[in-house]
Formats: sequence, structure tokens, C-alpha cells
Amino acid sequence: MPTADASAKELVNGHVRLVKLLRLAYSAERAAAYAYIGHAGSVDDAAAKAALTQIEADEWEHRAAVLDILRTYDIPVSRVLEVRFFLIGKLISASCYVIGWFMPYYFAGRLESGNVCEYFIMQQYFHELGITDHDDVLYEMGITEKEHEQFFLDGISNNRLLPIFQRVFAWGRGASYNDVDVAAPHDPALSSQYCQQVGDISNRARPSRRLRTLTPSR
Repeated sequence: MPTADASAKELVNGHVRLVKLLRLAYSAERAAAYAYIGHAGSVDDAAAKAALTQIEADEWEHRAAVLDILRTYDIPVSRVLEVRFFLIGKLISASCYVIGWFMPYYFAGRLESGNVCEYFIMQQYFHELGITDHDDVLYEMGITEKEHEQFFLDGISNNRLLPIFQRVFAWGRGASYNDVDVAAPHDPALSSQYCQQVGDISNRARPSRRLRTLTPSR
């Protein structure tokens, strides 16, 4: 991706929430990818293993795409976040081998649910600066994260533990940390209508406010 001109770099670097969110997303994608390596390794079913391996690949692709954006505006990667999320990813990866089948699915889905709004909010922050160059990639990454969320929910939707975990952790059937409708026509112009109630998520790992999904979870 070509570097931006000086005025665009100044605008983006002056948007503190956007810079924080880009750095956060870049490092968090590393943790997610490492976690899915362990998750895929811990399951026996060939189809599930293949799906988890693809999700891992998606996370590496997202990390590369965010790095392109960071480099476009000469934004340095946060070394602190890199170390933090490296350790988190490795810890989650190892835990997948000892905590059973349900919990890795549940908490992966809950994590992906929070990931979705990061990319739509990034797009909205860029729009505040009059920048639309990244609309397509940010929108597609947000939609992909939503598809990941749905994959994990589908995998546990009939499990007897889901209602118990949903009461405690506020994610599950009909309850999501985003309001993105994956069934809607895929159009980056629609991103402005999503995640309006989440607020600033640049200072925390994942948004804490629960939103009802636009379409009932299956």
C-alpha cells in the first residue's frame, strides 16, 4: 500500500482513538491466530480442524492488512501490545488442550463478537477525517469476524451448557456484542449504521456493552 501524503498522516496520527484502535487490532489479531492454532490442534473432527485452520489464516490476513494501514500513515506498532497479546495467544492456545470442547468454542465466539465492531468503528473514524481509502478492506474484515462469530455459535447452539454460560457471560443465542447483520447486502456504505452504541473501544481489549443482534442467531 502506498504511503499517504503528509497532511493525511498528520490527520490520522492526530486521531488518538483511531491510532490506538489500529495498534490494538494489529496485536490482538496475533493473539487470535495463536489461539486458533491450539484450538485446531485440540479437536479431532477433520471438518472442524479445517474450519479453525481457515479462521486462523483469516486472522493472519487481517493482521497483515492492518499493518499495511499502519505503515501508510507511519504509525509504529506498539511493542507493549505485541508482547501482551503474544502471551495471551500462547496461553489460550495451550489451554485449548485441557479445558474441554465447549469452552474454546464459546469463548472464541464471544471474542469474535467483540472483534467485529473494531473494523466498523475504524472505518467510521477514517470517515471523520474524510478518508475512504480503506472502506473495502475494513468492511470485509468486519464481516469476516461476524462470520467467525456465527460459526462458533452454530457449533454450540444446541449444547446444554450454552444457556448457563450465556447467563454468566452475556453472549449466545440472540445476544451479541455487535449489531452487524451478516445476511444484509454486503456494501461498505452500510458500515455507518453499525456499532453506534459501542462507544470508544480503543482503551480496552474488547467492547463491554452487549447489543442485540439485528437478526436472530440460529
